[in-house]
Amino acid sequence: MTTRHSLGQLIEPGTLRMERTLPAPIERVWAYLTDPEKRATWLAGGTMAQETGDVFELRFEHTRLTDEEAPERFAGYRKPHLQKSRLIRSEAPTLLTISWDEGPAPSEVTFELTPEGNSTRLVLTHRRLANRKEVISVAGGWHAHVDVLIDVLRGDKPQGFWTNLEAVEKAYEAQIR
Repeated sequence: MTTRHSLGQLIEPGTLRMERTLPAPIERVWAYLTDPEKRATWLAGGTMAQETGDVFELRFEHTRLTDEEAPERFAGYRKPHLQKSRLIRSEAPTLLTISWDEGPAPSEVTFELTPEGNSTRLVLTHRRLANRKEVISVAGGWHAHVDVLIDVLRGDKPQGFWTNLEAVEKAYEAQIR
């Protein structure tokens, strides 16, 4: 199975780490993390918190990412999906940490950005994942979403989100034990 980019790694139980070089300067990448309109092109629109501790809403509309309908097992994502999250830490334009869902046991995702000339190094770390099934799901989701972000930053039409997600989930299933 071939993936467009290298797979993320489980660096400790319940913690996924993924690294990518993004084809844009750090300020532009930061805008795609924090501006809901730009973020909607690769992940989720909604709102964005302004202060640490504030709750905000992510509005996932996966079908709009690549004009590809969700397969049957993801039928619930054919319509908009809303998720409450909390801003944990923000140091523009290099660090953003948010809770991933505000449920009873929220996980936490951190985006670390480092400028590399006209590109930006992204280190995405998702912590407090409950079990192997969740790790694989989250790994596949981030992988597919970041692939869309790379296409958007290049000015390319993003490739099929769902097709890519299904392929990378199989790769993570084989890699993560």
